[in-house]
Amino acid sequence: MMSTNFQAQLMKAKEVAKIIVIKEDLFILDVRNESDFNDWKIEGTSIEIINIPYFDLLDGVDPALERIPDGKDVLVVCAKEGSSQFIAEQLAESGRSNVFYLEGGMKSWSEYLEPVKVADLSHGGELYQFVRLGKGCLSYMVLSNGEAAIIDTNRMIDQYESFMKEKGVKLAHTIDTHLHADHISGGRALAEKYGAMYHLPPKDATEVTFEYQKLEEGNDILVGNETILVQPIYSPGHTIGSTSFIIDNQYLLSGDILFVESIGRPDLAGLAEDWVGDLRETLYSRYKDLSDELVVLPAHFGKISELGTGGLVSGRLGELYKENPGLNIQDEEEFRRTVTENLPPQPNAYQEIRQTNMGKIKPNDEEQREMEIGPNRCAVHDN
Repeated sequence: MMSTNFQAQLMKAKEVAKIIVIKEDLFILDVRNESDFNDWKIEGTSIEIINIPYFDLLDGVDPALERIPDGKDVLVVCAKEGSSQFIAEQLAESGRSNVFYLEGGMKSWSEYLEPVKVADLSHGGELYQFVRLGKGCLSYMVLSNGEAAIIDTNRMIDQYESFMKEKGVKLAHTIDTHLHADHISGGRALAEKYGAMYHLPPKDATEVTFEYQKLEEGNDILVGNETILVQPIYSPGHTIGSTSFIIDNQYLLSGDILFVESIGRPDLAGLAEDWVGDLRETLYSRYKDLSDELVVLPAHFGKISELGTGGLVSGRLGELYKENPGLNIQDEEEFRRTVTENLPPQPNAYQEIRQTNMGKIKPNDEEQREMEIGPNRCAVHDN
């Protein structure tokens, strides 16, 4: 192997996120085993990715060199960092000058949140969407007059804390649209740390072990000068308590009921047959009565194609009624079959995640990371 002065360089998850959001080219060599790669990988419209397991490269990186195009930045990815650093160094020693490895591996990719500004609000506030690119989770922060509310908080509360510090605001509320089954909520931990109020729909809270504020219609939430209207509160289907809000009379936070290209699945509490009627009623009746001009801001996205300008995931309600396949199944029996039979695998460790979010079990940080590894699978049409 020829000797060069080239060295592998470290790339942070934040840098990868920026590349994906602005649609720059990047070539990725993923050296995890094939089953892990097929289950979950880094995706982007400008990303080219191949999978060659680490053990297939221990005798030399020639099989990778043959498939890596000249002139492109190359990012080597593994589960935790060590294997990718080793392979990246081998590629650099072989003469590649633009080789990187991902800091913290896919674990760090799973946990990074990219803040995207949604809009300025009518009374001087701001609304931000936090895009968890590695898992498809979306959370939100309302900022107004020195206060903040966070909706569908992820487990990585330090990233919200840094953002609030940068913006000079104090946390007043954390809110979960429903009891999550695909990721561990950081809402209660963050609220306890800052003396804020944690809100949860009571129909989803029958087994929780902690105090909470009931998220019910009429209990509007004030953040500085901005009001979060709990309307319509009762939008069940994904869970029996699933809740939607309207912010600034313009933005519909739909939780896991309605996504940009799909609809929520009703089976993660084992009650698909019971809840499918509720799901249809919410999507085909309750939401239908709302303004077509509302901008839908969901709690998840299923495909990278759902990312719009700047990485924002959103869609006008009227347009979704025209284009979203889940909103255009007129026959009730066909709808029932679609949302009970045409489902992707259930999220990894979803029962344990639900129990964690109820306060019944208390896994440590590493156990929580392992429980969340992999894609979200909250939608019906994620094929």
